[in-house]
Amino acid sequence: MEHDTDTHGHDHHGGSTSAMAVAATLHCLTGCAIGEIAGLVIGSAAGLGNVETIALSIALAFAFGYTLSTLPLLRAGLAVGAALSVVLAADTLSILTMEVVDNLVVAVVPGAMDAGLPDALFWVSMMLSLVVAFLAAWPVNRWLLERGKGHALTHAYHGAAPVGARRFVPDLATPTLVAAITAFMLGGLLVAVAG
Repeated sequence: MEHDTDTHGHDHHGGSTSAMAVAATLHCLTGCAIGEIAGLVIGSAAGLGNVETIALSIALAFAFGYTLSTLPLLRAGLAVGAALSVVLAADTLSILTMEVVDNLVVAVVPGAMDAGLPDALFWVSMMLSLVVAFLAAWPVNRWLLERGKGHALTHAYHGAAPVGARRFVPDLATPTLVAAITAFMLGGLLVAVAG
């Protein structure tokens, strides 16, 4: 399947570009959030220091972000190498923006770097950092989409009917992931407040 990097017949002006940028940003944010939360949980449980925990969280955010973006391309029939090259080109700037902003927010919230999983501050600062990261990455994704880059590179593959064994590649809808991550974080906050 040849991939065209134009707008794939979509009007990338006004509302539709903004809506696609929201969807692209939420898609990246889900992978980043999973990686960030996993890194913080692992770092906290293992007794790692702040620098090691942040490094682990960033590495996992990129890994999960790239993985979630690769799955629809694999379902659509792309080989692993081709899918990864498209995803690296499409998502790196968005994930990098989110990670820089996310970590800066946590760094400036007093006490957030030292808050552990049982602390409400941990969960509140995590939620705040992800919201701010979304707001920072949305214009980046919009800018990329307007130029036929970013998620415009992957858009043609989303929703393609899988063939053969490709049907077993998970089809994880972004709204479902966002709901699950939100529920997990609110659950963590409720446990911390109740404890």
